[in-house]
Amino acid sequence: MTTTSHLNALERRHASLDEEILQELQRPAQDELKIGMLKRKKLELKDEISRLQNQTRQ
Repeated sequence: MTTTSHLNALERRHASLDEEILQELQRPAQDELKIGMLKRKKLELKDEISRLQNQTRQ
């Protein structure tokens, strides 16, 4: 897998997590633990995306 395709996959997963978070927030009985887990995973992906983007620029 090339760096570009890996970045694209990470960005798609990041967007997917964003959608999952929005869906959970719209539920009448929100699962705060699930929302927190999804947000942490989304942040981890964002950090990995930033790290890879910085590596490709160097």
